[in-house]
Amino acid sequence: MAVALASVAATTRSILLRDADARADAELSQEVREFVNFQERSADPATGRPFTEPRRLLRTYLAGQYADPEEELIGLTGRPGATPAKLVQDREHSVRLPLYRDTAALREIFASPASAGTLHRASGEVRWAKVAVARFGSEPDAAFVVAVHPVREQARVGQVFRVLLVISGIALLMTTGIGWVVAGRILKPVRLVRVTAAELTERDLTRRIPVHGRDDIAALAETFNAMLDRLERAFAAQRQFVDDAGHELRTPITIVRGHLELMGDDPAEREETVRLVTDELDRMSRIVEDLLLLAKAERPDFVTPEPVQLAELTADVYVKARTLGERDWRLAEVADREAELDPQRITQAMVQLAQNAVQHTTPGQTIRIGSRATEAGIELYVADSGPGVQPEDAEMIFERFRRGTARRGARGSGAGLGLAIVKAIAEGHGGRVRLHDTEGGGATFILTLEETHP
Repeated sequence: MAVALASVAATTRSILLRDADARADAELSQEVREFVNFQERSADPATGRPFTEPRRLLRTYLAGQYADPEEELIGLTGRPGATPAKLVQDREHSVRLPLYRDTAALREIFASPASAGTLHRASGEVRWAKVAVARFGSEPDAAFVVAVHPVREQARVGQVFRVLLVISGIALLMTTGIGWVVAGRILKPVRLVRVTAAELTERDLTRRIPVHGRDDIAALAETFNAMLDRLERAFAAQRQFVDDAGHELRTPITIVRGHLELMGDDPAEREETVRLVTDELDRMSRIVEDLLLLAKAERPDFVTPEPVQLAELTADVYVKARTLGERDWRLAEVADREAELDPQRITQAMVQLAQNAVQHTTPGQTIRIGSRATEAGIELYVADSGPGVQPEDAEMIFERFRRGTARRGARGSGAGLGLAIVKAIAEGHGGRVRLHDTEGGGATFILTLEETHP
């Protein structure tokens, strides 16, 4: 803004100086035209005939003129190279140093072949124009000179320029103050965001930024608060995950350590201890593998979709699931269409659901596997005829290291990660996993995948 205001002031000064020069040139041109017209058309008042004497012509013309305050009308006569005699109007001039008193300047103007020019004197600039007077016989040279002193006009321009600079400075200070206040109010939420971010720690993610208004700053605060909500949930989930993982891994470690410390020299006892330790280590290995799989679920390449025939995929899952236990396995229905999904991940999720159904049913009970097409996409499901899931456990069982209370006593000692893996695979495909009661008793787990077939 300082550059803009200085440019405006400088441009205004340049325009005013140019106008002053234009007015000075106009005054010189007007006086020259008037004198030329008088010389060509006027007659000597004493004789009624054209002027025959230059001094008489100049004196008569000057007597009838009234110069402006910054203007001088001078008549010069004499020989080239000599100091000319001057005829001036008998009045006081408003200029501080009139040109008619500067003999050297008058001699320079009288001898100059130019008809106009500019003198640069210590008192200021002088613009002049000259008209040669016609000679009559042996009469000496004569000339009419009009001089304009633009000093006062230029001084007024300088005064206007200084006033503009002062006004611009005041405007700049006022604008700076107003801008400082406004910018401070606008940036206050941003500073609050910075301070809040600086005060955040892993143990304190509860601070939030107050939101006022509906502008971009308010939107920034809302976005930052939403980010804090996600961070708080992520850290809470991480702490819960670490606590649960530590609890689940602590038990097999304790069992392994206890059996190894109590192991004697009896071969049968040693064999039984090795078997128990191996089982516990296998369980720990499965827990670690499941944790790694869930960690991969956060990566964008967790699933790799490709065109798959659902009927073939469902049949493969059915064949693989039949080896999990002696149950009444049934292929309920298949969707005869092609879909974009990751066959390995979907197979893994469906086999996990089948394994879960085996753990909560007894030999001979029915487990149905199937797939079907819907308006929104496709569904793959596993339905068992076991004890079912209590309503209060319907959402909890999909969390890590959580198991339903009604099914906890069933066979199997999993870490509670199987359904969490199924949920991660479903969400990786942009879908979800749902739980419904099976008609006649039991639980039905459904993978709902919202996709479009190629």
